[in-house]
Amino acid sequence: MNMGSCQGSWFIGDHVMPIISVANPQGGAGKSTSTLVLATTLAQQGASVAILECDPNRPIMGWKAGQSNNTVFVDCEITESTITAKLDAYRKRFQLVIVDLESTASRLMSRALARSQLVIIPVQASPNDAELAARTIHLIQEEEAAFEKVIPYKILFTRTSPVIQTRIEKAIIKQLADAGVPRFQAHLNERAAFKAIFYHQRDLAELDDSEVNGLPAARDNALRLTSELVDLLTREKAAA
Repeated sequence: MNMGSCQGSWFIGDHVMPIISVANPQGGAGKSTSTLVLATTLAQQGASVAILECDPNRPIMGWKAGQSNNTVFVDCEITESTITAKLDAYRKRFQLVIVDLESTASRLMSRALARSQLVIIPVQASPNDAELAARTIHLIQEEEAAFEKVIPYKILFTRTSPVIQTRIEKAIIKQLADAGVPRFQAHLNERAAFKAIFYHQRDLAELDDSEVNGLPAARDNALRLTSELVDLLTREKAAA
């Protein structure tokens, strides 16, 4: 299945490609799901993508064996002493590098954030997750001060209902807007297909309707999110 065509010149003709870190100090926020959905959907659109799996639980490692028709490369052997060199090497070989960070603050996380052109902060629509997102933003700001550079970041809501927006979700979105915290307009909704990519070890394009319910809606969700990401990277590149 062709899931679309990757638009934008951010990955064409450059010697240094974007690095995206996916960070949240809490497990279960949707870091690995966000990473894998973005990487595989962009790969199906024609981009070459490298994933650096830094989560000690290695949730993406099992999926690695199921790769087939896309161009996603997964490296699960990342340490604080090797991450800088690997980031610099992969960004020259691949059109996009996505780092699935561990849940605790560390030197590894610090080095990844400092190299990132964008940090995605996945959160569920709950007060606790909003507080943890604020902690992640604080870590980013510390890196900005240490390296005297701007590190763009954006909140990504995960596991939200595609139909009904709860009162708590509306309240948190308003708080973020009032505080000037940037967020993706598209959410990564709660969908069976996003869990199925781990279970079946295949991406959304390779799954079949007979294996999982709501697959077309999940594909559309992934395309809307990646389209917003590509537009963002294109604007960032033009501004730079």
